[in-house]
Amino acid sequence: MKRASSWAGHGDLAASFVLIAPLIFAYELGVLFVGRVNGADVVTRAVYGSLGREPYLLLYAAIAIGFLVWIRRTHRWGSLRAEIAVPVILEAAIYALTLGAVLTLVVHRLLGLGLGSDLVSALGAGVHEELVFRLGLFAGGAALLARTGMADRPRVIAALVLSSLGFAAAHHLGAHGEPWSSHAFAYRAFAGLAFGAIFWFRSLAHVVYAHVLYDLVVALS
Repeated sequence: MKRASSWAGHGDLAASFVLIAPLIFAYELGVLFVGRVNGADVVTRAVYGSLGREPYLLLYAAIAIGFLVWIRRTHRWGSLRAEIAVPVILEAAIYALTLGAVLTLVVHRLLGLGLGSDLVSALGAGVHEELVFRLGLFAGGAALLARTGMADRPRVIAALVLSSLGFAAAHHLGAHGEPWSSHAFAYRAFAGLAFGAIFWFRSLAHVVYAHVLYDLVVALS
């Protein structure tokens, strides 16, 4: 899972997609049964709303088959080996279990903003929010800033901060957004920084599993 740094950080991006594929398909299938789409997932909402139940199921069945053909032809099956997948998930679990305590200390104790328990807890959040805000805005933004000639460290920091603020703000926008509160915004902004660091220095798979496991801990607590 580890390789030299690129536009998407230090992790092997293709291997990450293989590792998070079970989460993606579990979420897309789960939408059919629970009828709930994550707030950041505008793609699934649009596809499901325009196609309906049966065509939606057929579409993702075709995508799943195409994915299996791709990992077979690119010899990516090895990314699903236990000796690769298990350490990633265990490391992500450590991040998930410690993240809440650290963010509570920073936001509640140090900043004195208080902390609500009304946080988004869904499988789709871990997958789609990481694809949008970490892979898309953070890594994509860092890649775009590289074209301006900005030095590596400043551009990565700038992209990280902007994507984290966007991550926090997005939860308060649109019909599915929640009412504004400073503590919720600050909490998610710091969470965005933490998730961004995991993404950049570890991999997309690490941060997706960390986000998913964190949301499960919140949902079950």
